[in-house]
Order: sequence, then structure tokens, then C-alpha cells
Amino acid sequence: MTAYDKPLPKIDTLTRPFWELAKDEKLAVQLCNDCGDRHFPASPVCPKCLSKDQGWEVVSGRGTLFSWVTFHRAYWNGFAKDLPYDVCLIELDEGPFFVSNLVDAGGEAAVGARVEVVFEPITDEITLPKFKLAT
Repeated sequence: MTAYDKPLPKIDTLTRPFWELAKDEKLAVQLCNDCGDRHFPASPVCPKCLSKDQGWEVVSGRGTLFSWVTFHRAYWNGFAKDLPYDVCLIELDEGPFFVSNLVDAGGEAAVGARVEVVFEPITDEITLPKFKLAT
């Protein structure tokens, strides 16, 4: 791997299971063991019932492109070489929404398009889930 000069998430006890699963190329969301609510990003309590009894559930990695934006300006120097790049909002088939990057869309992105997760290893600890148009 080469030096990575973009901001990276900080792993803590709450998010560690997500990043460990991502490293194994599995996308996961938090699952409330009391009410069954699936949500992302991680929260210390369920946003629906406020239970602290939560775990992680591996999901399909498939979803629908809800929205996206193409960045033509780099707000971090590390993104300058990627311009223009797409940031997307995905509605996972399991329900939660997920903000990520849309990769390799080639100008074919459209609201409602089917997408699937791909994983980009960044560091020894961080593998970023991103999305591409489903084939």
C-alpha cells in the first residue's frame, strides 16, 4: 500500500466490529437486539428504542442509489488527484442509508440505480466500503 493522505476514521470500541468485518470484505450495520432496528452509523444506543443491547449484522452489500454529488473541488489536499469524484447516499436493501463513494460509474449514475459494495484496503486496519453500479 502507498501512503494515504486523506482523512481516515478513528476506530473505537463502538466501531471496531464494523471495521474488522470490512477488512474481511463484509458490510455490516448495527442491529438492536431488543427491537430489531438496523441502523448506521454506529450509536451507543438504538436510535429507535434507546436500548444498549446491540450487535452487528452482516448485510448483502446491495442497495439503491438514493442520491449522489460529484465533487469538482478538493476540500482536502488528498482528494485533489481524484477530482472529480462521486459521493453517494445508498439505501441498503436491509433499510439503513449509507454515505460512501460511488466508483467507476463512468457518468452512468442515475437515481434508483442498483449498486453493490466493493472494498478498498487503505491501511492495515482500515478497509473502506465503496459502491459501484451493479452488473
